[in-house]
Amino acid sequence: MKYDAILFDLDGTLTDSKPGILRSVQYALEKSGMKEFDLEKLVSFIGPPLTDSFQELYGMNATEAAQAVVYYQEYFSEKGMYENAVYPGIADLLAELSVQGKYLAVATSKPSVFSEKIIEHFSLTPYFNKVVGAKMEGVHSDKEHLIGNILADIPHIPLDKVVMIGDRKFDIQGGQAHGIDVIAAGYGYGRRPELEDAGPTHIAESVADLRSLLLG
Repeated sequence: MKYDAILFDLDGTLTDSKPGILRSVQYALEKSGMKEFDLEKLVSFIGPPLTDSFQELYGMNATEAAQAVVYYQEYFSEKGMYENAVYPGIADLLAELSVQGKYLAVATSKPSVFSEKIIEHFSLTPYFNKVVGAKMEGVHSDKEHLIGNILADIPHIPLDKVVMIGDRKFDIQGGQAHGIDVIAAGYGYGRRPELEDAGPTHIAESVADLRSLLLG
């Protein structure tokens, strides 16, 4: 399976960011007057835009959700973004793809200011041609828009040579909206039924599986 352009989600695909994200959400809920002691109940926050999750999962209105995002960012900017780790094998995979001259990009709903710092913190910056994230206020955070931003930079690469890799249905749907292949990262945070229902081109159960799909 040979692709010339490879787009990656960040959380649950490149890095295991679960601890920092969940603690940031927990902090935001507490500041909003809602206590949540079971961090596992907050896993659904990983992937979608935060404003959507605060409204859908905790019944906040748009104003309350926007304030909750501000609280989230208070914790995340100081501690949460570093309560994180690169999945074993990802750095080596990126290095090999880069050596082969592949166009590599990140498409994440996380704000660009955080995404770029995280990627730099883990010394992954040299591998990527572009990192596209949301704006701090949550604008342009849907995957279809983020992927489109990247595709606009590579009109010379046929769509059948482009793939999106992510661990949630939003990644799959975003890639499908542009007619590109999608590999679901089954080792991330999306449950298997969610991924299967979204209909990705492939499901990689591990980073080793992902490597096989990308490098053959």
